[in-house]
Formats: sequence, C-alpha cells, structure tokens
Amino acid sequence: MHDGEILLDERVIAKGLVQDDASVSIAMEEARAGLAVQLESFVANTMDYLQRERGLLLDRAGVPEIRTKLDDKPVLIVVRGYHYKDDLAVLRPYIRENRPVLIGVDGGADAILEGGYTPHLVVGDMDSVTDRALTCGAEIIVHAYRDGRAPGLERVRALGIEPVIFSATGTSEDVAMLLADDKGASVIVAVGTHNTLVDFLDKGRSGMASTWLTRLRVGDKIVDAKGVSRLYRQRISNGQLVSLLLAGLFAVAVALYATPGGQVLYHLLGARLDDLWAFVTSLVTEAPPEARGPWPDLPAAEWMS
Repeated sequence: MHDGEILLDERVIAKGLVQDDASVSIAMEEARAGLAVQLESFVANTMDYLQRERGLLLDRAGVPEIRTKLDDKPVLIVVRGYHYKDDLAVLRPYIRENRPVLIGVDGGADAILEGGYTPHLVVGDMDSVTDRALTCGAEIIVHAYRDGRAPGLERVRALGIEPVIFSATGTSEDVAMLLADDKGASVIVAVGTHNTLVDFLDKGRSGMASTWLTRLRVGDKIVDAKGVSRLYRQRISNGQLVSLLLAGLFAVAVALYATPGGQVLYHLLGARLDDLWAFVTSLVTEAPPEARGPWPDLPAAEWMS
C-alpha cells in the first residue's frame, strides 16, 4: 500500500484516501453534525412506510401460506449483520436444546450452513445467497416489491424450485420477522439484525424505517441474540452429570491405586471377588440335575417355546 493506492505485483488494484487521526476526527464531527438531518429523514420514511403497509402491519394482510409449521415453535432468524458469526456461535446450546425453526435471510442461510445446521426457510431477494443454500432442502420465500418486481424469482426457478412469493415494502429482514410472527412463532431470536437507532442510520437506507416499525409490530416475541447470550445458561443434562461422576470416581480409583495402601486394598478386593465367583460356580456345577431345571437336557427350540 503506497500513497493511497493498493498494489498487487506492481499493478494498482484499488485507490483510497489516506486517513490520519485529524482527518478521522473531522469526519466524525461532520457525521455528528448531519445526524439531525438523517434522523428527520428516518422519521419521514417511517411515516411513509406506515401509510403504505398499514394493512400488513395492523391486519397481517398479504402474508402468504407456507409449508413449514411455525405455530408455537421457537424461531431463529439469521441475517448477515453485525457480529452474526459470534452471535450464532453463542447460541449453539440454545439451538441444540430448543431445536428452533431456522430462517436464513439471504446470505444468512449460508451462515446457518457454515455453523453446521440446515435452514428450514430461506427468505430474501436472493442477491447474496449461494446456490448451495437454495438447494439445501429449505422452503424458499422470495421477497417481491409492491410494484411486482421480484429480482430473485428467475434465479430460484432456474434451479428447479418453485418458491413462495411474499410482496412487501421494506427489507427481507422485515419479511422474515412478519412471516414468523404471523405463523404463530412462540419466540423469535434474531441474529445479526438491526436493532438500534445507530444501526438503522449506519445502514444508510430509507428501508430501515420499516425494520423499526416491524420490530414494534412483532413486540415482545423478538429477542436479540446478544440478550440471549446474557440471559441464557445451558442446562446440564442427566447424562452429563453421570459422565462427570464416573470421571471423578475413575480419577479417585487411579489415585488410590498409586498408594501402597490402595494397592493392598485392591488385592484384598480382588481376592474376595475370586472367592465369591468360585462359590457361585461351585453351586451351579455341584447342584443335582433336578435343581438345575430341565433346560440343559432339552433342545433350545423347545425350552425357549
């Protein structure tokens, strides 16, 4: 990297503006000065979205039918947003114990696959999801706009998949939340989604206003993954307790055998077990035939029947 240029084998592949502490401070001041303007724009976009999607938000009008059953089930929505990989890793115990319905929003479906799981639903306009995720067996929900455009529809059909179409203004993140809420999800855990005003403004999209309203619509069903990581603690199963107990007993037994007194104790126990085994075998071999029962003198098929 030299003078604002990135070179690869002496060939310029990218150019940028060299920053220092002073230039970063100036840029931060300018951003803070423009925050009020951005906030006013955000509020205006919020009101516009509320007017256009009043039926969807208030009456759930236009939500399509899907095959995947979400009624009274926990749902985990994964978006490739801030720290989504870390959040998904934290939720491994939750996923293992609660087995939620996994919904990947565009590239979030690939994140689910990378985590070792298989999504049940893939939602989005299909601009950042791989063919591997689209053909993993999940139900595909294509996000279409109110004017009828559905950018990902042709791509999905080209893979031999007939998707469900969900027409709505806003983002695919909103569509996934509204779908889960309408179909009766008991709780919606969100990974990588936008949930603060700073997130919405940093995104720099007017559509972020819809995400804020969608979160208000879903209400107390939605839980951010970072909140789960703070509140959730993995439960210890009975199998884990038994394994821990056996491991402790084995460690004590090995430690005891390493002492002279322990070795004498083990030899005595071994001798007593040998005497007990000899006594039991002598009872069987010395017992009269009538005491041993008729089975040894009959074919196996007869005494089993």
